[in-house]
Amino acid sequence: QVQLVESGGGLVQAGGSLLLSCGASGSTFGLPAIDWYRQAPGKQREWVAGISRLGSTNYADSVKGRFAISRDNASKTVYLQMVSLKPEDTAVYYCSAQSLGVWGQGTRVTVSS
Repeated sequence: QVQLVESGGGLVQAGGSLLLSCGASGSTFGLPAIDWYRQAPGKQREWVAGISRLGSTNYADSVKGRFAISRDNASKTVYLQMVSLKPEDTAVYYCSAQSLGVWGQGTRVTVSS
């Protein structure tokens, strides 16, 4: 059973940066494709970014140019570097291995204006 654990959330001022991490553990033959989602208060969960097993990346239009997703297969970790943060980026961020139906517990990001 694969587990995903997010970390790196916190409180930051608008314009600031945060680096989120998603670590995979448990039975896995390597790090699968990973997606980051977020859910703001009172809103539906939305897809933010994804990275394939081979490293291909995709981003939601709302974060393109500000967020960067990357992976370290050796440590089974996927990162989400977030810069130029805006108050509307405030949400709980989740990583997910969709192919395995696995989600992390989430890490909260709060961007103050």
